[in-house]
Parts: sequence; C-alpha cells; structure tokens
Amino acid sequence: MKRFFDAELEAFRSHLLQMGERAIDQTRLAMKALADADLALADKVIAADDELDRLEVQIDDEAIRYMTLRGPVASELRLIVVGMKASHDLERVGDEATGIARRSRKLAIEPRLELYADLPRMANIALEMLRDALDCFVQEDEQKALSVIRRDPEVDNLNRTVYRRLTSYMIEKPDTIARALELMFISKSLERIADHATNIAEEMVFLSKGQDIRHSDIGKQDVLPAITNPPV
Repeated sequence: MKRFFDAELEAFRSHLLQMGERAIDQTRLAMKALADADLALADKVIAADDELDRLEVQIDDEAIRYMTLRGPVASELRLIVVGMKASHDLERVGDEATGIARRSRKLAIEPRLELYADLPRMANIALEMLRDALDCFVQEDEQKALSVIRRDPEVDNLNRTVYRRLTSYMIEKPDTIARALELMFISKSLERIADHATNIAEEMVFLSKGQDIRHSDIGKQDVLPAITNPPV
C-alpha cells in the first residue's frame, strides 16, 4: 500500500531531475559558447546560475519539511538524504558551467588556440556520466551506477593529457600562456563535473542497496558484493 504522502516524494524526485537537466544544459551551452566564441551565450549561462541555486534551496527545504513532518521510514530517509547530497553536486556542476562560460568570454576576444580538441570529448563523457547517474535515481539501477563510476578515470586521463599538451605549448610559445591557462582551468572544470557525476552514482548505489561505497574499491568492481537487504 502506498503511503499517503508518496506524491511529496515524487515531487522531490522530480525537482532533483529538473535540476539535473538544467545543470546538463548549462554545461552544454557553456561549451558551445567556448567553441563558437559566443559572448551572448556565455552571458546567458552565467545569468542562469541563480536558477540552479534556487532549486538547491527548494530541494533542501522540501527534504527538511518531509523529515520534520512525515516520520520517514528507512527507504524514504535514504531517498531524502541522497537527494540532498545529489542537489549539492548538481549545484557545483552549475558553478563549473558558469566558470567555463566566464573563461570562454575571455577567450572569445583572443586569437584562438587550436588545442580545443580534447575538451569537447571530455565534456561529452562527463555529461553522459551525469545523465546516466540521474537515470539511476529513477531506475535505482546499481549496475548502471557502477558503470558511471568506472568511467571517471577516462576523464582524469584526458585532463592530464590536456595539461601535458598545454604545458608543452606554453614552453614553445610563451605568448600563449594566458590563453592556455584558461583552457587548463576549463579542463579541470570538466574533470570536476565528472567527479560530481561519480559522487551522484555512488549515492545511487546507497539508495538502491543501502551500501556506502565511497572511499572504497567496490565501485571499480563489475558486480557489487552480496549484502543483507537494507531496511525499508
């Protein structure tokens, strides 16, 4: 039998997914502003950051209200706690997208460096990870969450490759140092977005299995070890 206030939990889940879609869109638009040297689009991304901040506050308020008034059972409490943590990660994704947009504004008025190739690839992987992690929030699919976690080293390796290439370029052409540094910061932002996607995926495992796999090697395994079913 469904609890009387299931609709409140569904609204909570819906608002988190809405926040996730906004964070993904903001990052894509920031990368497009970078690729197209589009100042107006960069400004649009920067201005939209307040909406993600508002959604985070709304989600926290809904979570606190539910815990205060509804006496949640264990499974509901896991959903609320995971949702609050995920909303914080999504807010940080929005901050990284804003940072990319700010740096794209600076680069838009400078001669272009032809060292952008790995950045769109990094962005695509990080955003695929983020979308898959959010899908796990709906499906409670721990195996899909594990696949997100296992992709994180791919983005880390690309970030290191970008740093090596840009460092070599700055040594060869010192007049490019300022622009190359901006690209390094953008690369780091994309790496952090992948980290936030990984955090959300780890929380999805906790939601589904009641198992905390943070700071462990379990997330690198293909299958989670058997555990006692979590309380409901």
